[in-house]
Amino acid sequence: MSIINPTRRGLLKTGAVAGAGMAMPLVFTGSAGAYMNEPSGGSVVLGFNVPQTGPYADEGADELRAYELAVEHLNGGGDGGMMNTFSSDALKGNGILGRKVEFVTGDTQTKSDAARASAKSMIEKDGAVMITGGSSSGVAIAVQGLCQDAGVIFMAGLTHSNDTTGKDKKANGFRHFFNGYMSGAALAPVLEKLYGSDRRAYHLTADYTWGWTQQESIAAATEGKGWETVNNVLTPLATTDFSSYVAPVLNSGADVLVLNHYGGNMVNSLTAAVQFGLRDKQVNGKNFEIVVPLYSRLMARGAGANVKGIFGSTNWHWSLTDEGSKAFVKSFGTKYGFPPSQAAHTVYCQTLLYADACERAGTHNPCGVAEALEGYKFSGLGNGDVEYRAEDHQCFKDVLVVKGKENPTSEFDLLEVVEVTPRSQVEYAVDHPMFAGGALGQCNAG
Repeated sequence: MSIINPTRRGLLKTGAVAGAGMAMPLVFTGSAGAYMNEPSGGSVVLGFNVPQTGPYADEGADELRAYELAVEHLNGGGDGGMMNTFSSDALKGNGILGRKVEFVTGDTQTKSDAARASAKSMIEKDGAVMITGGSSSGVAIAVQGLCQDAGVIFMAGLTHSNDTTGKDKKANGFRHFFNGYMSGAALAPVLEKLYGSDRRAYHLTADYTWGWTQQESIAAATEGKGWETVNNVLTPLATTDFSSYVAPVLNSGADVLVLNHYGGNMVNSLTAAVQFGLRDKQVNGKNFEIVVPLYSRLMARGAGANVKGIFGSTNWHWSLTDEGSKAFVKSFGTKYGFPPSQAAHTVYCQTLLYADACERAGTHNPCGVAEALEGYKFSGLGNGDVEYRAEDHQCFKDVLVVKGKENPTSEFDLLEVVEVTPRSQVEYAVDHPMFAGGALGQCNAG
């Protein structure tokens, strides 16, 4: 493993302050090569931009673990992980296009300005030919736009907003993670079957692009099953005490609380809801229910016993028994001593997919890489047969509906997969109204 300046914290703080306080545009100096940061020596640099601090720091830590594992496998170390199950045979364990893979990291702080500053530094100062990472859609959209302008590929990490491959899609950006629409399409039939069609839902929603599109998606999907949306209250991302947001639910007439929150926000809002006794309440002759549309094992661990019996959706889970998932869980568990999260799985896949596209295209040129990824169909990385749709660079695959386990056997065995929703049920047309606006545009090679 080779790491270049693995923390860069001093530089990131300086960049973040300048970006936030002065609202200065990030201007790139350009490249004298045929494309931005064309490798010329025996190595190639990738930029891993993750939340090392802030409300999504747990996801960021697991992302860095998975990135390190992916680099190890690409360079021929370890057991090769999902390179052994991937339907493509382009990766040989000799780096990418024969060059040893090195990487730099940045702290997004779950702030768009900080994320853009760190990404710009990795591109301009460290020569990163690809940027990946993030656990916030606001960050992902900001960095995706910056990478488009810079002329490098952006392989998105955790970004669940419809806008990432909707109105804010970019030709240089690709998303492996699922989105809010897919969560709604997978969850709504299960919720109707469990709780009936005559339900009144109160939404608490993170006040940024992910929360907005997640709420829109789950509301539309459940209303399509007969549910009524009583209220939708926006909550700032920096909120830690949700008591004042949960208290009004008690007298709203709602019998379902939908928490459109992620990471530490979800842990804190769910804790507040349980403390206010919502899980023991009856309204309209029905048991009060709580739904968490976007789940992760890391969130479940933070929320503890409060997640028992609560339903949601997830992109991937370590208990899956396909060969790719088993190979990844084995590799990750051997290296770190515990199973990987969906965050780890997503970014590991994105790193392999980028490397594979370079090998198939025979270049790191972002336009060649983009062409290799567009319409690419593959398997062996979990979630069945997968396709990167050419028209919007969204990955389509099976989606998991999960619930908090009633009797977990360990701190990692907290979620139970109750349904694997087939890809066909969560697909949508390119011109679907929730994804309208914006244009993919043309690839930029810098």
